Amino acid sequence: MPNTTSEAPMIEARDLRKRFGANEVLRGVSLQVRKGEVVAVIGPSGSGKSTFLRCLNHLETIDSGHIAIEGETLATTDAQGRCAYVPDAEVRRIGAKTGMVFQHFNLFPHLTVLENLIEAPMVVQGLARDAAVARAEALLAKVGLAPKRDSYPARLSGGQKQRVAIARALCMQPDIMLFDEPTSALDPELTGEVLRTMRELAEEHMTMLVVTHEMGFAREVAHTVAFMDQGELIAARPAAEFFADPGHERARAFLDHML
Repeated sequence: MPNTTSEAPMIEARDLRKRFGANEVLRGVSLQVRKGEVVAVIGPSGSGKSTFLRCLNHLETIDSGHIAIEGETLATTDAQGRCAYVPDAEVRRIGAKTGMVFQHFNLFPHLTVLENLIEAPMVVQGLARDAAVARAEALLAKVGLAPKRDSYPARLSGGQKQRVAIARALCMQPDIMLFDEPTSALDPELTGEVLRTMRELAEEHMTMLVVTHEMGFAREVAHTVAFMDQGELIAARPAAEFFADPGHERARAFLDHML
């Protein structure tokens, strides 16, 4: 179970607002994620789930609101409504606390599996090649892909690519893992192997925020389920409670459609 002591949340988002032109994608979204907690973010397509995730690690910038990662402010908004981010070096340092896994893997096609894993630790963290290789090989074994270390992504199945992507994110030793619909691009028979890897991470008490359409994962693995619709976070409650009674008619209609 998550750590519920009084220490700062791993993620604190308050009143996040974001628009693309006339389209307000986030309308005052607030959410806290505690150490060791798994939060599943669910909701219809176009409800702002992926944008919310991308704002947390600075792939998108917010228009207003407050974001803190492990108690350190990334962005905040003053009384006049001006949103400011910390200096770039601080953005990078705080951002390094999170690892991100995308829907479409985003592996470097010209690099082998091993090279995909060691690139960032060597370039960004300055890790020696031997140490980076040792770290990468341990993580490939963890996700069941040690024999694929010298393969290129084109030779892998979708499920294998996504497990490599998870190992690559873990290679930077983040404190928090963000998953943006990690199985939605996969054939159903390949989804299970990725969810199994994520389940193992949850059992090791990795703090995880997972945008997903996999209701079984949300029900069985997540501590908290957060439901988003039309740019708003409508409901967030313990998973068992949410699936018994989501507490909002839009959330209930969504569950009726998904289950």
